[in-house]
Amino acid sequence: MVSQIKVNEIIKQSGSSITIGESGDTVSIEGIANTPAFESYLSSDQTLSNDTSTKITFDLEGFDTDSTFNTSNNRFTPAVSGKYYIYGRLIFNDGSVANDDTHHVQIYKNGSRYADIFTKANSRDPIITYNQIIDLDSDDYVEIYAKINNSDGSRAIHGNSGTDNRFTMFGAYKLIGA
Repeated sequence: MVSQIKVNEIIKQSGSSITIGESGDTVSIEGIANTPAFESYLSSDQTLSNDTSTKITFDLEGFDTDSTFNTSNNRFTPAVSGKYYIYGRLIFNDGSVANDDTHHVQIYKNGSRYADIFTKANSRDPIITYNQIIDLDSDDYVEIYAKINNSDGSRAIHGNSGTDNRFTMFGAYKLIGA
């Protein structure tokens, strides 16, 4: 039997919390979700020039709840104002690693560098994971750039070798209550 309770306000009787359901129950609350949300991927390797910030061309989507990631311009435009958790991972291919080489992931907001996450070289294929909480208006946009500073060897970002190998990626979702 299905029942409905229709009220305008729930106020606790005593104590400091209200309990809905029992242990093991699933409770759904309509209208509350971490959306918009998306996750995108780079399908093939992308070459980088020495010591130059290059926008990463994420061209595949795993999901996109509100069509807020555009694969033609590689931008996330949230369409809803709020705080967003931006995350991802880049795998670099550096053909000739020296101790003073640096690998950068740069988060851009509205065409300007917002954050720069970098590491000194310690392997030919360093991995940088990144995350940042950013306040975004509905028409702001976020892009991901990468940079390697070495003067010789190959410089690239590894693309994904298939739909199950989502190595290089970029995603975001709206934070609830923040």
